[in-house]
Amino acid sequence: MRKLLSGALALVLLATLGGYLLWADQRPEGHYLSDLRVELVLDQGLPSGQGNLLGIEPLLYPGDYQNLTRLHRKLAAYLEQARVKGLVNERTVVILPEHIGTWLWTRGEKREMYQVTRLREAYQWLELSNPLRYGLAMLNAEGDDRRSDAHLRMKAGQMAADYQKLFGDLAREFGVTLVAGSIVLPEPYLDHGVLRTGSGALYNSSLVFASTGAVLGEVQRQQYPDSNVRRFIEAGTAHPPQVVETPAGRLGVLLGSDGWYPASYQGLASQDAQIIANPAFVGSWHGPWRGNRHQPRAADLLLQPGEMSEEQAWYRLSESTVPAGVASMSVFLRGQFWEIRGEGLGFANLNGLYHASASRGARLLNLWL
Repeated sequence: MRKLLSGALALVLLATLGGYLLWADQRPEGHYLSDLRVELVLDQGLPSGQGNLLGIEPLLYPGDYQNLTRLHRKLAAYLEQARVKGLVNERTVVILPEHIGTWLWTRGEKREMYQVTRLREAYQWLELSNPLRYGLAMLNAEGDDRRSDAHLRMKAGQMAADYQKLFGDLAREFGVTLVAGSIVLPEPYLDHGVLRTGSGALYNSSLVFASTGAVLGEVQRQQYPDSNVRRFIEAGTAHPPQVVETPAGRLGVLLGSDGWYPASYQGLASQDAQIIANPAFVGSWHGPWRGNRHQPRAADLLLQPGEMSEEQAWYRLSESTVPAGVASMSVFLRGQFWEIRGEGLGFANLNGLYHASASRGARLLNLWL
């Protein structure tokens, strides 16, 4: 009798495990209606044949990331509207915002994950739906926030491939140079032009794509991660920013809070940068500026935390650090990912600061060179 009960219990457990693994492997997709409208909020200067900086501040939500086709359709719609307005040519440098690639960790998950209202609940769905990948990632996780590290590490290979395909295809489709915002990956590197991931620390990184879809230069890494992400993102100071040649001029990329520091601009100026792209993300644009007190370089900043709002601080730091004659543009991710909201409003600098009034939806910013 005992053997019979043990055998029955084992069958129940196997059936339960099999049912769970089958459930975890299923990824049904639901209908999703995306807003493809975009507003031109800044159009500074006149065409001179030298090209332009075109910033895109997309309005994105978790559902936009359910599959690559959906996300490509939305970003391509913004670029097509810019092309209709005459803002896209062979010398255009398109700048996308910080972490636009990081949210690719949400791609291909269960519908329930996109429907919950809290990030904590989304994490739970991610873990339940990917038990083996999550468990292995936790074993290799680093930093002070190992859970956040594991969520990114567990899908890093897929994220890297998606990132390169999505933004390389957009650059080729519209014939532009494209600064592909940023993505957080473990030890990213290029292998014969293909983005790969390693097994070390996580870095906030970016690629620049040529109009052929090929990668220009090397992987760019954030030098001074801010206080919000330093618990699991490593400083990339061992890999300083590199300038790349584009049809519009020599381009440097500063990720997020790297755009606050005079040393960042000095490093690019020493490489004769003519254009600086600053993909960024801010959660509370009108809240107090919190600074970056954990970075040794913070002593170089002219402001103190709490002295002014995020908006005022970004403007002040840009005005005081961008070299004369160098064109720069800061572009922010907008939208909402569960309770995390992107509220920044982009601006440009070319011998003077240019910014537009607030608007609620997706935004285009254009600066003629």
